[in-house]
Amino acid sequence: MRISLTAEGLLDRRRFNAWRSQTEQTMRQATIRAMRTVGREMADSVRRDMRRAFNVRKAAFLKSMRARVYNRRKERFPSLYVGSRIPWLGIHEQGGAIGGRMLIPLLPRHQRIGRKAFRRVIDNLMRSGNAFFVKKNGKTLLMAENIRENDRALARFKRGERLRSGQKRLRRGQEIPVAVLVDSVRLRKRFDLESHVRRKLPRLARIIQREIQSPKG
Repeated sequence: MRISLTAEGLLDRRRFNAWRSQTEQTMRQATIRAMRTVGREMADSVRRDMRRAFNVRKAAFLKSMRARVYNRRKERFPSLYVGSRIPWLGIHEQGGAIGGRMLIPLLPRHQRIGRKAFRRVIDNLMRSGNAFFVKKNGKTLLMAENIRENDRALARFKRGERLRSGQKRLRRGQEIPVAVLVDSVRLRKRFDLESHVRRKLPRLARIIQREIQSPKG
């Protein structure tokens, strides 16, 4: 007795491979759409936390926190990246210590100075011969005299000294604290990127499921 079998539907290898390929593509595109949507929400949530934690004026600082979906390698499933292009931001997310001799600018709490701008101030003071270290209360301070040649370089530091001392006007030749020399700095944790991402993971899973059940295009 002969039995003749015919493979139909998904039992047909060609149809099964086509169905599998189409299903994988549908799942992939659904995941990409969900990751882009929730990734933006994750980045926005972290930016709000950063805005509270840092006293920053430049919009580029907050915009550096971004979400990006990686999808170039077709043999791998898409991945979602949430992070910043600023390399030193990570230590503020985790907290920790930075070792090495460093000059910390002495400015009022509400003021900031960038690394390059601070270096220019130090270079100007060194070139004019108006920079020297003193020991005071167990600290090593970089000082500069209040001379006309360095009025511009010392402007914000003189403002800080007036606030600290209560003086309305600083006399010429008066010594102005510019920075303190330290061997290490311990930074506290200022924002929590991981917690913002983890809170959004259930929503990401729900949207992926919804996108798979109702595929677009």
